[in-house]
Amino acid sequence: MSLSILVTGGAGYIGSHTVLQLLLGGYKVVVVDSLENSSQISLERVREFAQDHAPKLSFHQFDLRDRPALEKLFASEEFDAVIHFAGLKAVGESVQKPLMYYDNNIIGLIALLEAMAAHGCKKLVFSSSATVYGWPKVVPCNEESPICALNPYGSTKLFGEEMCRDVYKSDSTWKIILLRYFNPVGAHPSGAIGDDPRGIPNNLMPFVQQVAVGRRPALTIYGTDYGTKDGTGVRDYIHVVDLADGHIAALNKLSDPSFGCKVYNLGTGKGTSVLEMVAAFEKASGMKIPLVMAGRRPGDAEVVYASTERAERELNWKAKYGIDEMCRDQWNWASKNPYGYEPCVSTD
Repeated sequence: MSLSILVTGGAGYIGSHTVLQLLLGGYKVVVVDSLENSSQISLERVREFAQDHAPKLSFHQFDLRDRPALEKLFASEEFDAVIHFAGLKAVGESVQKPLMYYDNNIIGLIALLEAMAAHGCKKLVFSSSATVYGWPKVVPCNEESPICALNPYGSTKLFGEEMCRDVYKSDSTWKIILLRYFNPVGAHPSGAIGDDPRGIPNNLMPFVQQVAVGRRPALTIYGTDYGTKDGTGVRDYIHVVDLADGHIAALNKLSDPSFGCKVYNLGTGKGTSVLEMVAAFEKASGMKIPLVMAGRRPGDAEVVYASTERAERELNWKAKYGIDEMCRDQWNWASKNPYGYEPCVSTD
């Protein structure tokens, strides 16, 4: 019998790539997504690529805070584990609307944990973030580095981690992996699924791709006077397919009878500057990206990248792709889907 995995937020960017890798790995997958910030088209395309595995995917549209819907789902299906992606993730928006973020991300997680406990499903992979490291004084960040939140979005990830740890402390039959992602970029090599943010993108690469396809006139670079090799901020970019595979590795680890609750970084362990990333994208796409230089944004750290030794050692997982492949696949997705999943209609 194939294991049955509930994936919350499975129609989103990282979620859809993970759902595809799960299906190809022989898992049965049930997706719950409110579609507030995602498109069901992503799952239709996942089905096409999953081919013979497509019948193992089912989809339910509701918000995790809808407890009756959640209860009905858990009463009708038996899950071996849950991968929890669902939540709001825009840093800037979280500063403007903190209560919306706390309501969605914290209340949604509480509802999920309660439903899991009530139905005896106690294996969870939680989607955390490198934002919990704030402005690291020492890099690379390892799992023991000090953590602090610089914005409400980061706080919801920090609190989410703490809630999971407390649940485990209260009941050691839980098995929980907290995955701190660094900067996911790229797309499935087919170009059929990728990052399709609603409105103004929050991250570098969706911005770059929108400039490349003519949706935006130029890319604004925030901060050119950092103490880095070219003055721009340095981040750890990770290919979204590597990230998806990290979730399969985490699920495998949850089958270890002695496992409890632990945190793992998922990154490449290498820092890449904003200008290096733009240059790699220009090379992959053959396009020139017009740049506008601007001052630093408050809250932006200078250099953040991961130590990935723990994940390599304990999850037997290591990122395979570099920035050239990330940019190649990002451009392949952008050139085939200039307006994301909605054909030729700008939502801006």
